[in-house]
Amino acid sequence: MRLPRRFLLIALPLGLAACVSLPSGPSVMVLPGTGMSFEQFRQDEYQCRQYAAEQIGQTPEGASDASGLRSAAVGTAVGAVAGAAIGGRRGAGVGAGTGLVVGSVAGANTAQVSGYEAQKRYDNAFIQCMYSKGHRVPVSGHYVPERQSAPPAPAAPQYPPPPPSAPPASR
Repeated sequence: MRLPRRFLLIALPLGLAACVSLPSGPSVMVLPGTGMSFEQFRQDEYQCRQYAAEQIGQTPEGASDASGLRSAAVGTAVGAVAGAAIGGRRGAGVGAGTGLVVGSVAGANTAQVSGYEAQKRYDNAFIQCMYSKGHRVPVSGHYVPERQSAPPAPAAPQYPPPPPSAPPASR
């Protein structure tokens, strides 16, 4: 069975966008606080997941998908307009197909970048929430020493006063 071209033009970009998937929750580890039950930990985790999703407006996966679809739609529209301007009606179809493919490839990269940014913001909000509820949050072990300031510039040379028996300075 032979697949129509239109189907392939739609399936290819959607397949590329599907390759960019991010977790739908936090990507950091949080441990229960000292003396807290596991049930309390699970309740707090659920609340903090909701809080983090509210802070970014959606899940990181949702941000990634939306960005990929937007880029594909823009690519299709720009390709159709350019194709129509260059080659008339037939060119509009070719331009739309080309724009869809190019827009989808660009959209996959854009989706990945915006998804990772959303994941980072989501993780930060999740960590802040869990920490505020008394749970243990691992931190980076990197120690950055304080920056040493430059030593002060040397003072102007100090000459000792003349001895008391020295002759007065001539004019």
